This record gives sequence, C-alpha cells and structure tokens, in this order.
Amino acid sequence: MADVSTTTVPANGLAIHRIGLAGTRALTVLVAFDAGARNERPEENGMAHFLEHLVFKGGESYPTYTDVNETAERLGGVLNAYTSHDLVAFHITVRAESAGPAIDLLSDFVGRPRLDAEELDRERGVVIQEINRAYDQPSMVAEYLIDRAAFGDHPLGRTVLGPEENLRSFTREGIVAFRERRWAGACGGAFLVGNVEHVPAEAELLERFARFPALPEPPPYVPAPAFAPQKLVEQRDTNQSHLRMIYRPDVAVADPRARAALSIYTTLLGGSMGSRLFDEIREKRGLCYSVSAINHAFADVPILQLSSGLDSAKTVEAYTRMREIVDELRADGPTEEEVARARAYAAGRLVLAFENSGAVARYAANQQIVFGEEIDPDAAIAALDAVTYDEVREVAAGVADNLAVACVGPHTADEF
Repeated sequence: MADVSTTTVPANGLAIHRIGLAGTRALTVLVAFDAGARNERPEENGMAHFLEHLVFKGGESYPTYTDVNETAERLGGVLNAYTSHDLVAFHITVRAESAGPAIDLLSDFVGRPRLDAEELDRERGVVIQEINRAYDQPSMVAEYLIDRAAFGDHPLGRTVLGPEENLRSFTREGIVAFRERRWAGACGGAFLVGNVEHVPAEAELLERFARFPALPEPPPYVPAPAFAPQKLVEQRDTNQSHLRMIYRPDVAVADPRARAALSIYTTLLGGSMGSRLFDEIREKRGLCYSVSAINHAFADVPILQLSSGLDSAKTVEAYTRMREIVDELRADGPTEEEVARARAYAAGRLVLAFENSGAVARYAANQQIVFGEEIDPDAAIAALDAVTYDEVREVAAGVADNLAVACVGPHTADEF
C-alpha cells in the first residue's frame, strides 16, 4: 500500500505530495504544471517545450547547465523532463539518501531559472534541429498528421515541438510571460515518490518549494472541439507506410472507472500480442510488422488510436481489416475470455510499471493536475481489476464508425 500525504506551500499554493512506496531504495522528485502545448496560443506553439529546454540552463544556486548536470551526476541521479499537450514536468531519480540535495537542485533551477538571453539563442538552434529530425522520421510525421486530422487547428492538433518559424520568433520576454501565465502553483504540484525516509523535514521542504513564484491562477484550457475527422496523407515514395487512425470513444473521461474500461478494451483490441489486431493483422495475414492500439484521456476528451507500420502495398488491405475489427467489436462485443485476459494483462502491466518510482510520479502528476483526482497507485490497479465484461462491451459499442486517418507513404487520401 502506498502511503500518501499532501501539504501546500503557503507562499505560492504549490501542493507537495509524498507518496511512500515500500521496498525501494529510490526516490523520484517530480515537479509538473498544467502548462503543456494545449495551453499555447497559436503564435506560442512550441514555447512550452522550448521553455523546458531553457530551464535546464541554470538557476540561482546552480547558475549554469554544467552546475546542474554535474551536481545530478554527483548525486548518482537521473535528471530529465518532458512536455506533452497536457503537462510540463521536470524530474530527478536518486538513491533515497540523496533526497535533500536532489530537492535543492530541482527546486532551484526549475523554481528560479535564469533564462539567460544568450543561452536562449544557443538553445534555439538545438530545438530547431530536434524539429527537423522529427520531420525526417516518417513515423513521427504520421503522429503529427493524425493529431491534426483528429483535432484540426486546435491546440491538441498542433505539435508539441511547434514549427521552426515560431522558434525563430520567440523572445525572452515572451517566454517569461508564458511562464508567468501558466506556471501557477494552484495548477501544479511537486511529487516525492518512493523511499521517503530521507525527505527533509517539513520546514525545509516548504522553504525549498517556496522558490517557485506566487502567480495568479491561469485561465482554463480551450475545450476540445467537436469531432470533425479528416483524412490526411503525406506522399513519400517509400516501400513502408505509416498508418494512424483515431476514433473518439463515447467514454466519460471524468469517471475513473470508465477510463479503466477503455484501457481494457484497448488492450484486447491492440495492446498485446494476444490482441485482435496483432493476431489478425500481423500473425494470420502477415500484413505488417507492427500494429497496436493505445488510448489516451485528455481532461475533457478520450481518444483511441490505432497504429501500424507496414508494406506500402498492403496498407489499404490492413486499414480495411482494422476498421472491420473495430466494427465487429461494436456489433458483437468481445468474448468474456478476451476481457478476462486483457484485464489481467493490463493490471499486471501496471503493477510492473509501478515498481518504478518515476512511473508512479508521472501517474500521480497526471491524476492530480489533469483530472484533479486522488493519488493512489493501488486504486489505479484495483480499478482495472474491477472492470466488468458489460463495461467493456459498452465501450466497444460506443466506438462509432467515424474516424480520422493519417498516412505517410505512396498513397492518396481517397484510398482510405
């Protein structure tokens, strides 16, 4: 059982969540904010991710990127960050005995970053290279296309990295303004996960996390648009194509049990080597090397995405059969044996993932900041175990025959 407790920094409203996990010698310290790409204005697209890069250039006590990186190494720590449409997060995982110095490091350069103008210009070129590298990868281009096909010109339809022309236009003033608009303590959190025996006393903890400025609560995100799916193709003369499909299931994302049922459905559809997509598309028909299904719940809308990398000559046949499998599940439902197997696999996979303090920290940040729900890793596992056949059958019936399609390869949109 996880031991969860929460306190709040009076100076800035930032919640500090301690999540004690038995049997580990590791501690992950993660700080996250509701400041991902979903919260960018059109001209800011890419700014949340660019700010993530710039923060690592140093703070007050650790004023350069060398100070930050070498300190993390001396702690034996793994330091990293991520930006998604939902969140921006910074995290370090260390041996539990290094809890105090790790918190000091992370709260310094994340809570009071220098955001030096010269470093901004240097890092701008690095991120532009990252953008260009992504467009050299057909699989990544397919991901970009499917988001746009599913959400259009909405923040959820734009890339997290943003376009190169935006990166070239960003100023320090604009970046600071974005941070002051989005990095409010009330819409963020600090998560201390794992062996918490060596976490500093509360007075020191509050002092460290008071380094984050007091900021007004930001405006709410732009609601997801009505589903108006498109079919988008980027033609490339290749032997392999990258196919993506997005459905919008009829699932109440505010209901944790409904999200759990969607996870079980997705698992039996394409989340394992025993799933329908893997068995039919890869094993029986040999149409592809990789095929999968994943689900994701934003704060206000769920998606179900099917993906495949395959021989271009077999793409349309695979696309047709993938749609038919979704149709069959809608009409006839899964078997009870499928649901039982998928439920066991999904819950077991989560149990194994939660052996890692970093995975629990990421889960906790999503639970608290995106959904405003209690943090309890054991409850997440129990929710999967409790999903019934009828609940999965209901999810399958609610996946309407209305989908967005994206493909990179030698095709045209009218083939789909």
